[in-house]
Amino acid sequence: MTTTEQGGPTGPPSPDVAPGRPALRRLVVDPVGFAADTWGRAPLLTRAADLPGAFDDLFGETAVDDLVSTHGLRTPFLRVAKDGSTLPTRAFTSGGGVGAGIADQVDDTRLTALFADGATLVLQALHRTWPPVVRFAQQLVADLGHPVQVNAYVTPPQSRGFDDHYDVHDVFVLQISGAKRWRIHAPVHEAPLRDQPWTDRREAVRAEAERECLIDEVLEPGDVLYLPRGTLHAATALGDVSTHLTFGVHTWNRHHLAEEVVAAALAAVADDPDVRTSLPLGVDVADPDDLHAHAELVRDRLLAAVRAVPTDTLAAALGGRDDTSGRAAPVGPLAQLRLAQELTDDTALVLRGSLAAHLDSGHLRGRGVVVDVADLEADVLHGLLDGQVVTVARLGHETARRLVAAGVLVAA
Repeated sequence: MTTTEQGGPTGPPSPDVAPGRPALRRLVVDPVGFAADTWGRAPLLTRAADLPGAFDDLFGETAVDDLVSTHGLRTPFLRVAKDGSTLPTRAFTSGGGVGAGIADQVDDTRLTALFADGATLVLQALHRTWPPVVRFAQQLVADLGHPVQVNAYVTPPQSRGFDDHYDVHDVFVLQISGAKRWRIHAPVHEAPLRDQPWTDRREAVRAEAERECLIDEVLEPGDVLYLPRGTLHAATALGDVSTHLTFGVHTWNRHHLAEEVVAAALAAVADDPDVRTSLPLGVDVADPDDLHAHAELVRDRLLAAVRAVPTDTLAAALGGRDDTSGRAAPVGPLAQLRLAQELTDDTALVLRGSLAAHLDSGHLRGRGVVVDVADLEADVLHGLLDGQVVTVARLGHETARRLVAAGVLVAA
């Protein structure tokens, strides 16, 4: 296990991470140490021998062939890259056939030729399309508290998919098959935001990539590499086809808090008549002297409003954004309908997984759902939120049927 420090700002201590968190424990040896010393600060390479097991249960070469040949994928669920550049979609897509009305379906014949010619396949959003990855990604979200998306990179022998670059999100790289050499360099821009991509700093990236690596190692099946956002990296397949999963962690950060503080403060000063007052007749808005006194008043009121924003307001705002940042566990409309039709007193129900449910003024809110739960007894409701199994007899048939039909409760 190799850790390389990058010397960035550390901020306050990280909260404790429970060692029992199942997804994170498959990726790092010590979740508590990772949270305190590595998360957002430094790259970390962990060898398969130090981890509980390989990742064959999540993905593999058979899954790649299955997805691109029989699942009818459309762009952007697949990207193809060669010699550091992304190919146009028309190079690997075609129409869906008679009656399909689809013009951008993945063409496995074209894809086979491109892959044989050295192109890298990038299967995007596997957290939505491949069930084992869906389940693991949702558990990792629960462990980390940050949204996660998953791509697979499938690279032919001796091929390099992308030039040196950095991502605007943290990543866990899980080597699935084959071997890939990774060259890691220090950031040229610490902790970049989503609107600060590496393409804005091409020259700095090029110059840093010519310096000595922080890490220059080959990943073998079962190895895991963690990279904080902003870390420069490039990878080359060695000797055989290389397949790896990248779990992109779109971290919540203090800039998100700043956005919500400013939004709340602006809303507050909109109720201040002094701030709403028109500037004087004849004002020259291009003259700093004409604006000075008015700007000072606005600054004072804004600063006061910023300091007065309750943390509860920020939590509610970010909680709402979190509700739309991911998806609840998959649910089948037909299965839910059958369940609702066949409920008995003894039917055991549980809250749908990864719903991120919380209470708000008599309503249960979560990812994609808002339902009235005012008729539920408090102990039953809190039991559901704590993950307990509840029978229809305790819920009442009408309430149970309504919550099953809404996709909130599922069979235990």
